[in-house]
Amino acid sequence: MKLTLPFPPSVNTYWRNTRKGVLISASGRSFRSNAIGAVYEQLKRRPQPITVNVAVTVILYPPDKRERDLDNYLKAAFDSLTHAGVWLDDKQIKRVFVEWGPITKKGKTEITITEYQAVAA
Repeated sequence: MKLTLPFPPSVNTYWRNTRKGVLISASGRSFRSNAIGAVYEQLKRRPQPITVNVAVTVILYPPDKRERDLDNYLKAAFDSLTHAGVWLDDKQIKRVFVEWGPITKKGKTEITITEYQAVAA
């Protein structure tokens, strides 16, 4: 399965400390809503959750040339796929390959999900 999502917020801006505890920020909630909408639009329905372990390839296309930490962008994307019903939980991810793509206006995230196959020991 291949999906295109908006460019996610950094984990540094995904969470907010409040008097009620740690909550997802407004930008995090907005991203999640837009990502779920993108999944439903691309699949033309709410997905049947994947129930097996998966391998995930992520290509992040940043909206500008600011320097970023590659690993700070996975949490929001993976959580949004859980909330969209793509898989039962992101703990099913057993392998991740992630890289930067070229700068793209507004940014985007391409995620390819395949069934996980363990590498022989």
